[in-house]
Amino acid sequence: MRPQQHARRSGPGDVLTVRALSGLSGDMILAGLSRLLLDKEAGEAGLRRGSCDGQDAFFDEALARFTIGDLPDLSGKVRLERRFVREVAGWGCRIELPHEHAHRTCADIAALINASGLAPEAARLALATFSLLAEAEGRVHGKDPAEVRFHEVGALDSILDICLACSLFTRLGPVRFVCSPLPLGDGQVRCAHGWIPTPAPAVLELLEGVPVRAFGGEGETVTPTAIALLKALGADFGPWPSMLVRERALIYGTRVFEGVANGAIWACGPALREGRGPGEGHGEGHGEGHGGHGHHHHHHADGHEHAHAHGHGHAHGHDHHHAHTPHTTGEENA
Repeated sequence: MRPQQHARRSGPGDVLTVRALSGLSGDMILAGLSRLLLDKEAGEAGLRRGSCDGQDAFFDEALARFTIGDLPDLSGKVRLERRFVREVAGWGCRIELPHEHAHRTCADIAALINASGLAPEAARLALATFSLLAEAEGRVHGKDPAEVRFHEVGALDSILDICLACSLFTRLGPVRFVCSPLPLGDGQVRCAHGWIPTPAPAVLELLEGVPVRAFGGEGETVTPTAIALLKALGADFGPWPSMLVRERALIYGTRVFEGVANGAIWACGPALREGRGPGEGHGEGHGEGHGGHGHHHHHHADGHEHAHAHGHGHAHGHDHHHAHTPHTTGEENA
């Protein structure tokens, strides 16, 4: 299914941007949205920004009335943490759930999401993300999307990662979401069936129509979860948008690339009209906001995300965080 075109939203509002210097993974998207929204709400309440103060209440609120599978109590399961790469401080996100190796179909995951208590718009975006992943894996393996069975991407921690990212995105409510061209490098990544070239096949499928650039490091830089979320959340791809920077964060994944800049820069703030200065146009948004598209794509716990599907209809997805890039049997990059 081709990504659908979304209507433009106009009027006042915030612009959200991520500059993916060394890649993106599902956990990096969750960390970026968490950090920006935590700071935005702290600023509105007159509290100090840029700390972990209040994150317990923040995540408890985000997870309130939300359950996933047999885990009704998710309090304390998601944490922002300080990370340092070459003595430069940034942030990362950690999800602590019991490890499982479930093989779930898109219908299985949809049932979990529909029963989770997630707000309707967030649930729609999460379902769109998994739909994109299933479609990509189906094309890779010659299967109907309904027959694809996700492995790591279908684990509860990955489902929580995607659902929470979609929930926080709807709370942040940007009128436009802009991502830099995605960095891609040559290399290989290990999955359940051995070594495969990067970008991983599912990522390659989802990159159709997406601007990319060369990356100086080797290995997987963009995970299936990340590219699926970007498309489901309606990201445009291009240079920095015209905006007044209010919240900002440097986000690291779990992998560090040598000889290149690591991390992803996130920023949020009022849109500015072209040609107007900070004193004239704050809050006048004129960009495209796709609050969820007809595109949908997936994450994991190592620093990378690889969604690999077995030739017999099983998809393995891993999400890895990068400082960044995804990695071996998982998809957590950046």
